Amino acid sequence: MEFFKCLFGVVVVAVLACDVSAQHYWSLPNEKAPLLPQKQVAVPPPASSFDECQVVQEDKIQCGTADITAEHCENINCCFDGHQCFYGKAVTVQCTRDGQFVVVVARDATLPKVDTESVSLLDTDDPACAPVDVTSAFAIFQFSATACGTTFKEEEGHVVYENHLSSAYEVGVGPRGSITRDSHFELLFQCRYSDTSVEALVMEVDVVPPPESVASAGILRVELRLGSGQCQTKGCLEENAAYSTFYNHADYPVTKVLREPVYVEVTILDRSDPNLVLNLEHCWATANPNPQSIPQWDLLIDGCPYHDDRYLTTVVPIDGSSGLLYPTHHKRFVIKMFTFVDQSDFSPQKDTVFIHCSTEVCYPSSTQSCEQTCHRQRRAVAPMGRISASRRSLVSSGQVILTDY
Repeated sequence: MEFFKCLFGVVVVAVLACDVSAQHYWSLPNEKAPLLPQKQVAVPPPASSFDECQVVQEDKIQCGTADITAEHCENINCCFDGHQCFYGKAVTVQCTRDGQFVVVVARDATLPKVDTESVSLLDTDDPACAPVDVTSAFAIFQFSATACGTTFKEEEGHVVYENHLSSAYEVGVGPRGSITRDSHFELLFQCRYSDTSVEALVMEVDVVPPPESVASAGILRVELRLGSGQCQTKGCLEENAAYSTFYNHADYPVTKVLREPVYVEVTILDRSDPNLVLNLEHCWATANPNPQSIPQWDLLIDGCPYHDDRYLTTVVPIDGSSGLLYPTHHKRFVIKMFTFVDQSDFSPQKDTVFIHCSTEVCYPSSTQSCEQTCHRQRRAVAPMGRISASRRSLVSSGQVILTDY
């Protein structure tokens, strides 16, 4: 398997304007740069508690001039802390009267956070199209509306200039599919000039399919479920809390953001023999409920993390301290949420993800241990002739949906 970089982006249309020539607001705070009031629909926040104006002091980049008022600062879609006007944790697009774009992309505009050094315009050959400044928290662009691949059109009384901003994302290519865990969005922005108006619009559409039920098969009854517990007290271990409660049928589809942990448990049902040991032969993910469908992404092979995944699956040890009546009847592992990408052009599909595991039940003896030992290379698997078809089973999760926020 190999990893490489692709381009990505959120579909955003933003139209703004100002009434003077372009200024480097972030580096020359003493210059006068009055801006017209601007109407913009902000990029949706990652969570309800998210405040785009909560920027630490060392990351703040000045928006407008040093003597700007709080009202004027808000009108140009920036944040004001009582002393300074600065860019928030969002994507801010501003257009100058003399035909310049100013675009500021915040690291926190996406989940996971975007790498500001990877953000670029589609036209990367012209040095004038490179960012004028890049920090760990922001990427800042300023360029002419007639350069860097900007397109021009007239539309219902408006003169419209349009361009695209994108960033890189890493793709993992496996033998039966490809995935990414990086944020992926495309920023489409416009400056629309007319005699009477300045408008802005930001659009993002996420379609959530209907829920699917948890599926299981085989004579041996095995269940795959996803942990939903959360830490409620200080010092709590997230991994322990996650397996305290589980999503039920009504909770599906479950939504996750890229790289968010997904806590998986596979359990033998209705058995009380303490000698039984559940083993996971193979666990993988698909984009639909059919476990044989393509694309696929391996999670565990012979019970061990798929070593060609940069974000290795974590196998969670279970012993007598777990509080489970029969610890050997359970297997747990944690994956980081991802999305499948198209095999032809590696564009993110924003597909749903289904998790599948083929399982077996083992009886330990004096000549055979049921322990699955993991090494860097895939271990050799001894034939287990005593395991009949009735002790093997395939089990699948319900639907897990990738969401941007």
